[in-house]
Amino acid sequence: MDPFRGLGLPRIPGFGELLALLQTQTEALAQLPRTLSDLNGTVRQLTELVNSASETIASVQRTAVRLETLVDDLEEPLRALKPGLERVGRVLDDPVVETVPDTLRHIQDDLVPLIAGLRQAQTRVGSVTGLLRRPPRRPRDDEEDDGY
Repeated sequence: MDPFRGLGLPRIPGFGELLALLQTQTEALAQLPRTLSDLNGTVRQLTELVNSASETIASVQRTAVRLETLVDDLEEPLRALKPGLERVGRVLDDPVVETVPDTLRHIQDDLVPLIAGLRQAQTRVGSVTGLLRRPPRRPRDDEEDDGY
């Protein structure tokens, strides 16, 4: 028992405590090479990561420069198209545009067969006209003209 306990004086460690402190310090010092080796490996990995990040940043910067060049090349033509695209948008917003597919379907169903029939009739008339336009057959020299 410590006679100075409770008087506010610092306690002097005993021999057992001193040995425990020395053993803890020795174990910590024994782990120091492994800890330093682990730290060294971590620093190497961090260095590789930083190098990789630097390469990635450089690649992203090159890509950004290329994209900026493309945008600069496309910006003026796109701005020139804007008024026309706005007009097309207004036309497409017109409710009449919705009827165009039905109108085209009616044309397909009604007019295309009519046109096909007209072409067929035109072909027939053309063949009849071709028959009527043929010149009369002349008798050959070796045939006798009977007067008929």
